[in-house]
Amino acid sequence: MAQLPFVIQEQQFQRLKSVIGRLCVECAARVVFLVDRDGQTIAFHGDIGDMDMTSFSSLAAGNVAATSSMAKLIGEDVFPSVVHEGERESIFISVIGRSLLVVVFDERSTLGLVKIRAKKASHEVAAILDEAVEDSKSFSLSQDSVFADISDDDIDSLFS
Repeated sequence: MAQLPFVIQEQQFQRLKSVIGRLCVECAARVVFLVDRDGQTIAFHGDIGDMDMTSFSSLAAGNVAATSSMAKLIGEDVFPSVVHEGERESIFISVIGRSLLVVVFDERSTLGLVKIRAKKASHEVAAILDEAVEDSKSFSLSQDSVFADISDDDIDSLFS
């Protein structure tokens, strides 16, 4: 089932940024990203250097999608996290519903510390995103949209 789009309000966005900022500091990460499952960056905190955030976010989402498919092939429902350990830098990805918490860290931190801190942050992020989804539902139900009577055919006819 496709998930409906939702809107993150400014105060919710600021709370998300606060959570990922705190996580970045608490686990001495280089950078922390919050990414949706479509590969769009929602927020980040830290030093991205010359990293292409668009590519990185898309690849993180693709990586989780591939890993989820592999989980199903071996009889698992899902892998709640994915780890890539490199010589100098590592990546930890925590799946939070329809989003991903991605932590890029180096030798200043440990995987254990990142996992512990990311678990707490994941619960906070999930609560904020759930709130945003609920707010969006009530907003869309209460709005009498000026676009409600425009069909896909009407839009198509504008461009033909």
